[in-house]
Amino acid sequence: MTAESQAPQDPQASEAPPAPPAPLWHRLAAERWGDGRAATAVGIATLVIAVALGAFQLYTAVQLDMDAYIQRALHLMFVLVLVFLLKGRRGLLAASLDLVLVLVAVAVMVYPVVYFDEIARRTGDPTTADLVMGGLAMLLLLEATRRTIGLFMVLVIVGFLAYAWFGPWLPDAIAHRGFTIQRIIHHSYLFQGGIFGIPLGVAATFVFMFIFFGAVLEKTGGGAFFINTATALTGRYRGGPAKAAVVGSAFMGSVSGSAIANAVTTGTFTIPLMRRVGYKPHEAAGVEAAASTGGQLLPPIMGAGAFIMAQMSGIPYTEIVKASIIPALMYFVTIFFFVDILARRGGLSGLSGPDLPALRPVLASGWHFVIPFAVLVWLLAEDRTPLVAGLYATVALTVVALTRVAYARLRAREGLDLRAVASGTGEAFVIAARNTLGVTVATAAAGIVVGMVGLTGLGLKFSSLMVDLGQGQLLLTLLTVAVASLILGLGLPVTASYVVLIVLAGPALTDLGLPVIVAHMIVYWYSQDSNVTPPVALVAFAASGIAGSSPTRTGFAAWKFAKGLYLIPVMMAYSPLLGGGTPLEIAAAAASGTLALLAFAVAIEGYWLTPVNLATRLALGLASVLLLVPALLSPDEPLLAGVPGAVLVAIVLALQVRGRERAPKTAP
Repeated sequence: MTAESQAPQDPQASEAPPAPPAPLWHRLAAERWGDGRAATAVGIATLVIAVALGAFQLYTAVQLDMDAYIQRALHLMFVLVLVFLLKGRRGLLAASLDLVLVLVAVAVMVYPVVYFDEIARRTGDPTTADLVMGGLAMLLLLEATRRTIGLFMVLVIVGFLAYAWFGPWLPDAIAHRGFTIQRIIHHSYLFQGGIFGIPLGVAATFVFMFIFFGAVLEKTGGGAFFINTATALTGRYRGGPAKAAVVGSAFMGSVSGSAIANAVTTGTFTIPLMRRVGYKPHEAAGVEAAASTGGQLLPPIMGAGAFIMAQMSGIPYTEIVKASIIPALMYFVTIFFFVDILARRGGLSGLSGPDLPALRPVLASGWHFVIPFAVLVWLLAEDRTPLVAGLYATVALTVVALTRVAYARLRAREGLDLRAVASGTGEAFVIAARNTLGVTVATAAAGIVVGMVGLTGLGLKFSSLMVDLGQGQLLLTLLTVAVASLILGLGLPVTASYVVLIVLAGPALTDLGLPVIVAHMIVYWYSQDSNVTPPVALVAFAASGIAGSSPTRTGFAAWKFAKGLYLIPVMMAYSPLLGGGTPLEIAAAAASGTLALLAFAVAIEGYWLTPVNLATRLALGLASVLLLVPALLSPDEPLLAGVPGAVLVAIVLALQVRGRERAPKTAP
């Protein structure tokens, strides 16, 4: 399974062609083990384990009769083995210790599988062996969390475990009767509500399937097709590369569901082009980071949290997809506003010449990638489960990619290169395994938090506290949730942040009258800020590495461009944006919300068609508020409440047009 490349060759070149890169499994091993025999052995082991993990996942996707607890335990076993093989310090002592940890990981995950029936019969009465294995499993998971995610999440988990133990000695507002170490271990390890709860279950089924789909897409050239299509559509216009980054990240994100993978894949192409036409390095990286974050909001494949949302809320994933389309498009429109304003202010041009691909050849070379995408959308529309839809879409992608490669080789009168196909297939499995490490570890670790919240009843206490802090007012409670998400996002990845926050704050939002889907969607959107919020903004940092910009400046730029993450959830709470009204009301909410986002972007940047003075910026800020929450200002007439804000924007636009007519002409 491989993508055909057609790089131009210089017949006069005297240099020998560069050696092909080493296989991915060897490169991953070399990062930890160097270039010796140990790296070769670990690389081969990585390939074998990755293929075994993928085969196991594909098997369980087809044969759905395996107990969920067993399936999750075996999935986590593969992941922990890869974590301790690939992530750690160099040196003989560290390597020897990690090999021991690999063996322990296998033991603690196989133990509940082998003794599953006995453990089920003695529920509530664990043996010493049960507790020892459970304690070791929790320690291993904490160490894997430290290596893949960071110390902050480890401290969060330890804090929740300490809360469960120290309950009687805490202040009355959050006190509880307390639980023994044995009870905590039993609940976390031998109970399908801790490590092996819903979050890990989603990562081990739906999420892995779509990660594998994205890996196959990457190896078959689908990513390049979507990026080139976006560039061909938007590249010629003002600030074209930035607009291509927005559109390309939307295309890629809608089928990958991974913000970091999206930024690295799309940004490698778009960020240098943005810099070439005049965007500052931190602006180029910030645009890519903000746009890539939106990929986890745009259907049909949203982030891992969306699948967890479906399981935790009981709402079918297809309903979540339908509700997400309009807000996600509004988010990308907001970033589009920002990049267009920057291009206008800087007098930036679009692409031309060899940098601008022609649309017709791009579509001719990659139209077949639309087929699996159409299969995915069709199956989801037919209410098939995301797991089945992802499986069939992956099969369709594999078939069309191999067919295209075979056809190209046949026309060139060449046989199918089976070695290249095998190597590409192996790399797809390794890419999928690598990309699932962080998600699986985060969801398993978050399962401990969810388990402790359920065991201690903290969710109800925290919900009551949030309602009290918000004084029973929805807007203040939303602000409290946003701040809590911001704090959690300093150290937790998106999925873990969502899981922790929804079990704590979700009840507070529903108690104030929000429908379940709205409460979950608000928390899901707020949790995305961990991608782009300094000082820890993983997607922004990944993009800054490509741009060669300051990570901190990139983080703040991405945070600014991604302000829709904070504004659009307010619209969800106060308007029928998620489908809670008539088509006319939904359309009006989307239109007024989009206009509010435009007004906000202009107010922040201080530029539209011409520079905007302070008074005008304040007027646009007021207009964005009037348009943002019309139902809050006038619950009885929400369609009319946004009229004053729209009038303000129209007045500013008229003044801008008049000012541009008087100003010297600039290049379009």
